[in-house]
Amino acid sequence: MKILVVEDDARSRDLLARYLGAKGHAVATAEDGPRALESMVAAEPDLILLDVNLPVMDGWGVLEAVRRFSQVPVIMVTVRDASQDKVAGLHLGADDYVTKPFDLRELEARIEAVVRRYQTAPSDVLRVGEVVLDNERKEVRVRGQDVALSPREFELLRLLASRPGKAFSSEEIVAAVWPDRDAAAAEDVKKYIHLLRAKIERDPSSPRLIVTVRGFGYRLSPPAS
Repeated sequence: MKILVVEDDARSRDLLARYLGAKGHAVATAEDGPRALESMVAAEPDLILLDVNLPVMDGWGVLEAVRRFSQVPVIMVTVRDASQDKVAGLHLGADDYVTKPFDLRELEARIEAVVRRYQTAPSDVLRVGEVVLDNERKEVRVRGQDVALSPREFELLRLLASRPGKAFSSEEIVAAVWPDRDAAAAEDVKKYIHLLRAKIERDPSSPRLIVTVRGFGYRLSPPAS
């Protein structure tokens, strides 16, 4: 398995790299946020161990950026032990949270557990930042909370979540969500975007998840830092 270790402390970074390498993993390392994102693209890891206290860009910023284009498992590794930090990390899309100091065998067990969850998870579960959509069960969770959607709202959100960051035109949305309608208008799309925002945005009047691409359509993205 390919693991990216993101840790600013050289001693801790080398220790983790040696230990995981001895366990048969291919290990890449990065010491700050920008290098972590570069390594993420170059190494295409199967899992990321991500420290929160990083220079230039902290772990929260790295996690948000990663979740814009990848669902790779992420375990936060940090000295922070406050419950609100753990909740924030999980809501941003982290899969687990390990507090320093930790036992290396415990870390290895957590890595194995996270990977097992991904291997057994249904392939039709989509996650974009704080939005998790289960197509098989027709369920949606936002920031850890269940959100009830109508069938049309669900299909609209599923379309946007299928290509995070892609701008869908109103015409594309009509074709995908209203396949039986020849004359569904942009106003229909606008109405359902408004309904979705009311249910999943922190502040529907200032949306950060479903973003309007002026004169074209809409895209779904995790909130920016």
